Amino acid sequence: MAQLTVRGLDEALVRKLKIRAAENGRSAEAEHRRILEDALGARPETDWWEEARRMREESLAFGPQTDSGEITARMRHERTEWLEELSDATRPRRRRR
Repeated sequence: MAQLTVRGLDEALVRKLKIRAAENGRSAEAEHRRILEDALGARPETDWWEEARRMREESLAFGPQTDSGEITARMRHERTEWLEELSDATRPRRRRR
């Protein structure tokens, strides 16, 4: 592979490159490469499904994933229980005779 040296860059520009690289989880060199690929169209088109698979594998590094439907069902159940408790607490009590 070829190498490219860029001289005479403004320090603020280099700082922005490093910040952008950190935000994207890449080295400054990798970020610079990505910017050039994006700008010049040098990066080969990635299959959407292949990209989705890769992103899923990367996300698994953060731990097991839960289906959003399961999360929604659990939240609805918790909300229903909370509303029932709230209703019981605020319901007027009948006095016994």
